[in-house]
Amino acid sequence: MSNIGIFGAAGRMGHAIAQVAAEAGIAVAGGTDRDGSGELAPGIAIGSDPAALARESDVLIDFSVPPALAAHLDACVAAGKPVLIGTTGLEAAHHALIDEAAKVIPVLQTGNTSLGVNLLAALVEQAAARLGDDWDIEIVEMHHRHKVDAPSGTALLLGEAAARGRGIALAHHSERGRDGITGARARGAIGFAALRGGSVAGDHQLIFATEGERIELGHRAENRAIFARGAVKGAQWLSGQPAGRYDMKAVLGL
Repeated sequence: MSNIGIFGAAGRMGHAIAQVAAEAGIAVAGGTDRDGSGELAPGIAIGSDPAALARESDVLIDFSVPPALAAHLDACVAAGKPVLIGTTGLEAAHHALIDEAAKVIPVLQTGNTSLGVNLLAALVEQAAARLGDDWDIEIVEMHHRHKVDAPSGTALLLGEAAARGRGIALAHHSERGRDGITGARARGAIGFAALRGGSVAGDHQLIFATEGERIELGHRAENRAIFARGAVKGAQWLSGQPAGRYDMKAVLGL
């Protein structure tokens, strides 16, 4: 891999990825964003044509918005280029598009590119597999005031890990947005709480609670550089992989 292209380049993650890539000696082919203006770095323009960027890049990193995903996948498939997707707030229709693209190109999709978070997810899955459903699972996350989706992609990643450990579908055992007289907690449920405020880059805590004891596993992101470093490492790993759908566990060799 000699260079990367960045979808969603005008955002904070786009600039962080460009900086980390430069520090690692990896060229940035360019970037795209909705407005198609400005610079990602001196001499590196931000455009609006994902197809052109895909042709010029060895691997793409996408930290844009869900409505842009289809066009970005189409561009990568047409150019035959791998893509790492870190965009959050994806729905079932987006995952279906990713599955189709992964038949043709390598696609790594994750709710969080931090290596630490993905190691945490592996620990959560192991713990959930060994503790019975008399251990309640609660996931608490906090992000900056500008974040638009909830629960966070990371919280959902941890919830999916817990559900895999228990051999259940998260969609059928998820409890969110409790308010008013909700009744007793359902046995085996995986609960979510989302907090927003200030400039928090990302705090996540997963709690296993049963009668008389609790286990707490957590991760605190001190800045966005950790996500950028993980994204660049994931892109390096993805380059040269065969077509298929991957996640950050594969990057960690888990």
